[in-house]
Amino acid sequence: MEHIFSASALKFMDFISYPDFLIEKNKTTFICGESGSGKSTLLKLMNASLSPSQGTLLYMGKDIAKCDTLRLRRNVSLISQEPYLFNGTVKENFETYFSYRDAPVPDENTMRKYLSLCCFDLPLDTDCRNLSGGEKQRVYLAVFLSFPAEIFLLDEPTAALDEQTAFRVINNIKGYCTEKEITLVIISHDRSLVTEFADDVIELERSTGI
Repeated sequence: MEHIFSASALKFMDFISYPDFLIEKNKTTFICGESGSGKSTLLKLMNASLSPSQGTLLYMGKDIAKCDTLRLRRNVSLISQEPYLFNGTVKENFETYFSYRDAPVPDENTMRKYLSLCCFDLPLDTDCRNLSGGEKQRVYLAVFLSFPAEIFLLDEPTAALDEQTAFRVINNIKGYCTEKEITLVIISHDRSLVTEFADDVIELERSTGI
């Protein structure tokens, strides 16, 4: 099986130490562990938003420090836990994010497809300022899932969702990624989601001194 990420003796700022791990291509891997164990930091290391202080992190067999950062971040898309939406409608948020990437804006049917994937069924002209926290999270997810990528890194994507909606969203996203042969890495505290959807699990422990 081909590995998309591998790590050896990886540390961040000398106070977060990670176990050696492999992430298989086209699989769904969950990252679990208590607060302070470095879960979100690990996603940022994999996205090259942060740099390790020690050890080796390889992307497709290449040292991540030697990868083209802009290209890496487009191929390895990090979707943060806190949604950031612009003032305006759902449609305008798609348009704004795509304009920032100098990419063609998807048509309305494509927007609805990704919103449906994230279990969001309100009209495209809905003002994002009137959305609940969970609705904002799903719009934000939909926008970023609509960008082409080889791997999606999702940081607590269901934190603001009820149990039933969380299950549906992860089921849809995993099905989509499996169909498109996209690797999926998810941070989640919800062990029921891990049990149901994980192909592999990376367990992190809180390091002394954090």
